[in-house]
Amino acid sequence: MTFAPLQNDSFLRACLGQATPHTPVWLMRQAGRYLPEYCATRAKAGSFMGLATNVDYATEVTLQPLARYPLDAAILFSDILTVPDAMGLGLSFQQGEGPKFEQVVRDEAAVARLAVPDMDKLRYVFDAVASIRKALAGRVPLIGFSGSPWTLACYMVEGGGSQDYRHVKSLLYARPDLMHRVLAVNADSVAAYLNAQIDAGAQAVMIFDSWGGVLADGAFQPFSLAYTARVLGQLKRTGADGAVVPRIVFTKGGGLWLGDMQALACDVLGLDWTMDLGRARRVLEGAPDTIDSIAAGAYSTGDRAGFDPQSPRPTALQGNIDPNVLFAPPEAIRAEVRRVLDAFGQPHADAARRGIGHVFNLGHGISQFTPPEHVAQLVDEVHQHSRRLRALV
Repeated sequence: MTFAPLQNDSFLRACLGQATPHTPVWLMRQAGRYLPEYCATRAKAGSFMGLATNVDYATEVTLQPLARYPLDAAILFSDILTVPDAMGLGLSFQQGEGPKFEQVVRDEAAVARLAVPDMDKLRYVFDAVASIRKALAGRVPLIGFSGSPWTLACYMVEGGGSQDYRHVKSLLYARPDLMHRVLAVNADSVAAYLNAQIDAGAQAVMIFDSWGGVLADGAFQPFSLAYTARVLGQLKRTGADGAVVPRIVFTKGGGLWLGDMQALACDVLGLDWTMDLGRARRVLEGAPDTIDSIAAGAYSTGDRAGFDPQSPRPTALQGNIDPNVLFAPPEAIRAEVRRVLDAFGQPHADAARRGIGHVFNLGHGISQFTPPEHVAQLVDEVHQHSRRLRALV
């Protein structure tokens, strides 16, 4: 499989801790309902799954934000719940509602039926990756993604979204053996899924641990962190073109565990808006030796490759502006962009060595009510102000 040469590699370079001429920016859910062109395409598709499972439509909506904004990366248009859907749980979306599963996983029999799905059931995703990569023609890199084992488990046990996580936490505390079984199957499924995306042409992969932050300290480590590590330990390091594929881990509400997460064999840690970027950068630069303690004991899942000290350690941060800033007037948006960039500090600019990189992003997904013209203000200010900061070096 051959693809066009990459014209803008700033995102990949920042992920790997290499100097870049500006801070690259992309947005979680950048292809979505805030764009009228997305809504028009979704209407043609008839449903969300009709959109996500159609290669041409998925390609079209992935590229739509790039036609509006000079973003530095594209992200595959899909959903985090495609893997449990392929397990046979029956995923559906209703207009104005979140995802729902026909079958839930709450007892021994349901857990026993779980298995890593046949990846051919997800062929539409991999075909979309290849199609998008070709359509990008080297303009920017393409990010593939999956939900984390824990986040997938939340949906599988709850049957959809949840306000209190009553069912999944009840299973966790009452039958931790069953929860570990669910998470092990999920981790191996996610690893196979991301590897297939890499084979199809994804140039970076991201694990969305969207609900990791709902766990208590002491539960996050064995039930979320350890299984994210299990995924990372199985991922391919290079892609279809032989280039290194950066790995990004984002845990919403995970700033508390940044010291633990830096032991993961990933390149980038994503942060929500509750964590100061400068403080997070100092944690990574300090790099305390936590690998052995995290990989041992209750944190171990029988595969410590995801915590292997010989594996890459995080060398970049991603984030972390509050998405609701985009409802403010343009000058307020620009001021907040500058504040976030300044909080990260002087950009790494030495081409001869690796440092701590920064990928600008939201602290979570963009709201469907965001004015599209406000996104243009954010992207422009990221590029302008980050270039000014580099001129000071």
